[in-house]
Amino acid sequence: MQIESGVSLKPYNTFGLPAVAQSLVRIKNDADVRRVVDHPELGLAPKFILGGGSNIILTRDMPALVLKVEVMGLRLVEERADAWIVEAGAGESWHALVEWTLAQGLPGLENMALIPGTVGAAPVQNIGAYGLELKDRFESLDAVDTVTGRSVTLGPEICDFGYRDSVFKHSLAGRTLITRVRLRLPRPWQPVLGYLDIERKMREAGVSNPSPRQVFDWVCEIRRAKLPDPAVIGNAGSFFKNPVVTPSSAATSSAATRRSCTTRCPTAR
Repeated sequence: MQIESGVSLKPYNTFGLPAVAQSLVRIKNDADVRRVVDHPELGLAPKFILGGGSNIILTRDMPALVLKVEVMGLRLVEERADAWIVEAGAGESWHALVEWTLAQGLPGLENMALIPGTVGAAPVQNIGAYGLELKDRFESLDAVDTVTGRSVTLGPEICDFGYRDSVFKHSLAGRTLITRVRLRLPRPWQPVLGYLDIERKMREAGVSNPSPRQVFDWVCEIRRAKLPDPAVIGNAGSFFKNPVVTPSSAATSSAATRRSCTTRCPTAR
């Protein structure tokens, strides 16, 4: 394990902010995490887990020990009658994983193309776009407890995925470093098309049964039209969150809107 001092974090955050990590350890595998935990000084130090740096704003130098996740590797783990199981290292680019699966003839992630960040961050946020969320394709993940050094494998029931939410934002926040993620890609492949922007692309192209590559290309075009390239203009991607309301609240709001329109809107002639 190599401990680096005074490391610039400018290349490691998509805003390109000039912060410095006092100490940084590059995590290549589970054993690296255990070495940090067992270290007489680093084991007790506050820790900051850094993936692709696409959802952070660094306003100052980083006093905590930065654990830069660089676990790599892409592979097909299992081929079942109903699904392909693929595994990716947590340090891999999420978009690169999507591209790789398509190149291998393993579709199913194309709706989540061009989402910034690393594979290891995907379960934390339960990333999603254009009608698909990570939880819809999740099989399991490997992680290491940054307090005990114990390696664990977690399934969806433990991850407790919600809308842009997971257990890693709550009870396991800050103490779990994800090292590998496995995804379940259903077969036969069925496109996820129930999203307005994709429906528009289908009409424009005159295509009713798109291929996985067509869906991938459309999603990339849609995202590039909405968001600047972080390599050109520093940004943290799309960080809005839709409001979530109960069915009763939605019905009340809808009824109130109709009453307002009846009172204020002129009758159409």
